Amino acid sequence: MERYTSDKKFRVMSRDEVRRVDAWAIEEVGLPGVVLMENAGRSCVELALQKLAEIAKPQVFILCGAGNNGGDGYVIARHLLNAGIRTTVVLCGDPAKVQGDARINLDVLERLGHRVEQVDPKAEDAVARIRAFGDRASLIVDALFGTGLRGELKPEHRTIIEAVNGLGRPVLAVDIPSGLDCDTGEPLGTAVRASYTVTFVAVKKGFLHAAAVGYTGEIYVASIGVEPPA
Repeated sequence: MERYTSDKKFRVMSRDEVRRVDAWAIEEVGLPGVVLMENAGRSCVELALQKLAEIAKPQVFILCGAGNNGGDGYVIARHLLNAGIRTTVVLCGDPAKVQGDARINLDVLERLGHRVEQVDPKAEDAVARIRAFGDRASLIVDALFGTGLRGELKPEHRTIIEAVNGLGRPVLAVDIPSGLDCDTGEPLGTAVRASYTVTFVAVKKGFLHAAAVGYTGEIYVASIGVEPPA
């Protein structure tokens, strides 16, 4: 994992280019998607542990969506728990929509005996619950939405993201701050204001746009376990 700076040469990819890398790794190289997810999550844990190292009795709040970004969040939770870090995991969405590799990692976490809280973003108490979960967090992990997000956020998701931003806690975004468009760097109504973003494979095209600067924080580029051809 390497911190992105403008004076160094990094790969820059669009949403579609990154998807093609994932497909290449799975279909041509033969590395299962669940392994890619494991590698991505562990990279986030590496940075999280660095940032928490000087904090006595740190607490982490991980906010997961129903897609693969949430799956990364479950991997992160498992490894933080293995490291003895007090960790609260919240699924913000419909559990029935968690499928594939994300479902595997959610099931593993629950089989290990760790409770995954659930918040319906449309519920009247959604914001209050998010604030309660994150109020004492030393670090918030944003695993709500990934690079595939397109179009304006739904009002309930905007409200959840604004609640996260309102907590005033350091935030580590998984691959991309939730609500940020991968290719334009523009918030899709609003976006998580991250302190750190661990992005996978390459710097995302949108990160280079001026609009993204206030959302990404420090950018770190992490491997998924295989490097695409030049």
